[in-house]
Amino acid sequence: MAGGRIAHATLKGPSVVKEIVLGIALGLTAGGLWKMHHWNEQRKVRAFYDLLEKGEISVVAEE
Repeated sequence: MAGGRIAHATLKGPSVVKEIVLGIALGLTAGGLWKMHHWNEQRKVRAFYDLLEKGEISVVAEE
């Protein structure tokens, strides 16, 4: 009693190398965007303290 060969669909799984490269690319992109946001916030804070030091603005409310 010989069993016949059954044609199975070959499942093609995700490429591990492709997923690693995609993960690295997405990580670097997200990290770059976060750093640009951080640098922008630093620039705003630095400008605020520069104006405060020059006396052009004050944190005390005028009466």
